[in-house]
Amino acid sequence: MAKKVIIVCVAIIIVICVIVFGAAWHFSNQLINPKPYTCQVDHFVYCDGIGELSIPYKDVTFKNNENLTLKGWLVPGKSNAAIVMVHGITADRREGLRWVKALHKAGYTVLLFDLRNHGKSDKAKTAMGYYEKNDVIAAVDFLQSKGLKNIGVFGVSMGASTAIQAMANDKRIQAGVFEAAFANLSDLLAEIAKRDFGLPRFPIINAVMWVYSMRLGVDANGINPEDFIGSISPRPVFIIHCDSDDYIAYHHGQRIFAKAKEPKIMWTAHCNKHARAWQSNPQEAEKKVVDFYNKFISSK
Repeated sequence: MAKKVIIVCVAIIIVICVIVFGAAWHFSNQLINPKPYTCQVDHFVYCDGIGELSIPYKDVTFKNNENLTLKGWLVPGKSNAAIVMVHGITADRREGLRWVKALHKAGYTVLLFDLRNHGKSDKAKTAMGYYEKNDVIAAVDFLQSKGLKNIGVFGVSMGASTAIQAMANDKRIQAGVFEAAFANLSDLLAEIAKRDFGLPRFPIINAVMWVYSMRLGVDANGINPEDFIGSISPRPVFIIHCDSDDYIAYHHGQRIFAKAKEPKIMWTAHCNKHARAWQSNPQEAEKKVVDFYNKFISSK
């Protein structure tokens, strides 16, 4: 009888392990190979692309340190200052278009490009910022090759988390605006699992992080923006987050701001959708961002 009980227990444990591993593989695959986002006007605003803005631009292509081809749009400005726009997971370069008119009017050159595995850029594993930070650094290299010396970044969602890591690694980036970033990947995944699927953090998220790390070849626990933001100082950072963000909770922005060192500012936008600070008040949003860059990025 005892032997049968042991066999049943072992069988149950094996089944549970298979289910957990299967779930971990599935969720890690959603991170590594995200399904492209279907553009919604209430998010991107300009779903038909940069042509809707009626301002001059050029199609550009450049390589990163892994020889991946990255494609984008370059909007020439009047000054020697430029802003790199970094989109979120499943999104593409169009996500940053809503900010371009204000930045262009202020004289900035703006580079919008597709990160690896997104849009029209080369396919590769999505790594939530670990590898993508090198795409941003490649964008900075590209701008400098065009004679632009004073460079800032603007990242949204995963793009914000990516831009934080890039800025921490590249001192050429003079100022950063980070909207709707996650502070800690494991915490974010646990919140999504509970909210959307009613799943517990343990053992699901622990397994997801382990499988994701194995598939990427890096420690997925080592890409948390809250661990990098403090090293950016004395260069300035501007944290933006919707107070009722429905995807990456507001406390992530608060945590990143708390870990950041001076000079730093934070704007809490009143919005209940993910990464919609611009939509909450376009004029206020544009003024805050342009004023920040004007204060901290030289135009000469």
